[in-house]
Amino acid sequence: MTFDPRPVDREPAPCAVLLTGIPGSGKSTVAAAVAARLPKSAYIDVDALQDMIVGGGEWPIMEGSPEADRQIFLRARHACLLADSFVAAGFVPVLADVVVRRTHLAFYRETLRTGRFHVVVLAPDPGVAWERNRTRDKVLETDWTPLDRAMRAELGDAGTWIDTSGQSVEETVDAVLTATGLGPGRRDRTTAQPRG
Repeated sequence: MTFDPRPVDREPAPCAVLLTGIPGSGKSTVAAAVAARLPKSAYIDVDALQDMIVGGGEWPIMEGSPEADRQIFLRARHACLLADSFVAAGFVPVLADVVVRRTHLAFYRETLRTGRFHVVVLAPDPGVAWERNRTRDKVLETDWTPLDRAMRAELGDAGTWIDTSGQSVEETVDAVLTATGLGPGRRDRTTAQPRG
């Protein structure tokens, strides 16, 4: 066997997808399932990028922290670098991150180089998200449901919102694939969210 140094990049993927929502909304589960349904895709769990910060890592807290806020943008930058690399190599990246503020979403739009960028907000009833959080492996001690109100105020007009309260994972995946034009019955891909 010989090593073939041909370029890694090929025909670029048509888009990148960001799934967001409050903790317990199903971002990680749905993003992984969406990626699994696409023929060439990658799942980027932005929390896993936060876990890579071994010394000095600070997770967001409800009261706010300048250092934690800085690290939110650091991990978003790294998620964009990965996403752009996957797009260039022909794989649709499906990112999962909690994006609450317009400035955070704008950072994604400005940093991603890919032309098409779909934003999908998983928006179950906050009580449903809290109950899901309490029954999953990655249980959070903090009740993050107040972020729902903040997200609606800041991002209510951004992307596609899906109320997943009564949906199975598969139903939500179908809804995401339809909204992004990546699933059966594809829409015109020009409906992607503008980057600006």
